Amino acid sequence: MKHPVLQNRVRLIAWWLVWILLGLGQSFLFYFAYGSFTRILIPDIIISFLFYSGLALALWYPLSYFNRSVARITVLISNLLIIGAICVVVWVLVTKYLASQIMPSFTGFDDYWDKTFPYRVGTGGFLYGLVILTYYLIESTLRLAEKKAQEAKLESLVKETELKMLRSQINPHFLFNSLNSVSSLTVTDPDKARTMVIKLSEFMRYALSRKDEKPVTLQSELNNLRLYLDIEMVRFGDRLTVDEQVDPACLNALLPVMILQPLYENAIKHGVYESTRKVSIRTTVRYSEGFVEISIFNTFDPEATPPKGTGTGLSNVTRRLELLYGTKALLKTEKSEDSFTVRIFIPADFNT
Repeated sequence: MKHPVLQNRVRLIAWWLVWILLGLGQSFLFYFAYGSFTRILIPDIIISFLFYSGLALALWYPLSYFNRSVARITVLISNLLIIGAICVVVWVLVTKYLASQIMPSFTGFDDYWDKTFPYRVGTGGFLYGLVILTYYLIESTLRLAEKKAQEAKLESLVKETELKMLRSQINPHFLFNSLNSVSSLTVTDPDKARTMVIKLSEFMRYALSRKDEKPVTLQSELNNLRLYLDIEMVRFGDRLTVDEQVDPACLNALLPVMILQPLYENAIKHGVYESTRKVSIRTTVRYSEGFVEISIFNTFDPEATPPKGTGTGLSNVTRRLELLYGTKALLKTEKSEDSFTVRIFIPADFNT
């Protein structure tokens, strides 16, 4: 059971400063009660507030116990009132004894004590209430901070779970398509099937080795995407051509792992699957005003019947960008009569 004041240096310093101010306030009160300044006043105040401040520190432990035990509010209030009465009585008696021992030659002690006694009892009750309120305020603040920390942790876990779920929807989808193609190629072209299996294993090794959302460099992503496109070029042959225009300054830019692959998969699905003509995919990367702009352009046959899509690829990428960057990242799409373009704007963060 950690003490909220003793375990925090800033609170401890503030604690003693407040007691010093309270001691100054009581010295003026006793001066008013007695009618004049007396040489026992300062020792009395020092003894009084040193003892009460220590007593107040010890009050945390019974108060903490009462707060954690299940009891009715009336029982709690009764316990607090009893402890308060005991504290005030002990404080008054100990202060009187110590003050009289420090200055036994002071002849006006009894008169001084009688005149200040009512103010002393009132001050003791006021200080006790102030200490209790302070402890309740500190405990409420600590509980609120703990609750916020737990909520942040839970939010992080939910976010991480959602990101993993979004990625898990991508990898199997591509894997099933590729395996179906390998199955077909084993009959029509075994050499191509072998090449495709090798490239597929390298691609999946990259995807599965990055299970978290730790960012990777653009160069690493492009190398892996080339494997993906090589696999698709084995499937579609001359019907698919690819091109890259990448600013070398952007190769060390960091971006979420596997964030681009669904966009290429969409480009191939909607561009090549039902088309009889050649389809090209062009990747353009450039740095612009604090953002890395990645553009994926693909052509398609406007006369071909477009395949049915669920929108999973684009929605997954959009959602991942929202979870990782909030409103800082952006995804835009443009469609013309025979082409489709996806642009991603990611805040520039370079691997140094």
